[in-house]
Amino acid sequence: MRKIIVLSFVSLDGVLQAPGGPKEDRSGGFKYGGWVAPYSDEVSGNAIKKQMEPADLLLGRKTFEIWEDYWPKHSAIWPGINEVAKYVFSKTRKKSDWNNTIFLKSVADIKKLKRSKGAHIKVWGSSELFPLLLKNDLVDELWLKIFPLTLGRGKKLFGNGTVPAAFKLIEIFVTPKGVIFVNYKRAGKVKTGAIGE
Repeated sequence: MRKIIVLSFVSLDGVLQAPGGPKEDRSGGFKYGGWVAPYSDEVSGNAIKKQMEPADLLLGRKTFEIWEDYWPKHSAIWPGINEVAKYVFSKTRKKSDWNNTIFLKSVADIKKLKRSKGAHIKVWGSSELFPLLLKNDLVDELWLKIFPLTLGRGKKLFGNGTVPAAFKLIEIFVTPKGVIFVNYKRAGKVKTGAIGE
């Protein structure tokens, strides 16, 4: 079975919308696109390059459409991006000219993909797909980059429908500019108890 790893840039108040640039995703009147740029440094750049090592991708339609226009022209920044399989969850799109793009229409398709043989699958961005994966307990690992700012409005990392789940810390470090890189893996059900007993 393949692992599904969700990678996300996220603000302290849980916003993941448009981290890469002002024009990336203005939906809902979001005006802070490009909010990760002021926190870039050599440490974070090297860590992100490591996370960009070739792996199959699972993307929501909106993220895919941004990437489909950008990455084929900038593949020197992300070696292998054009060659890896790009699975796109969409009920409206059926084809793309971008190499190795496969469209999935249902959660059942994602479950079948997860059960198949192959490399781990990474999910970047995809603010509508991510909650669907959580709701269906399909996330094996979370690789978060938590930035020291609040954005108020915007698409959130966690929303309604998130299933209760426990995660175990597998890696953490902080960049000189205060970005927390933290990786968790799925660790069963939520446990409860009383403090002091």
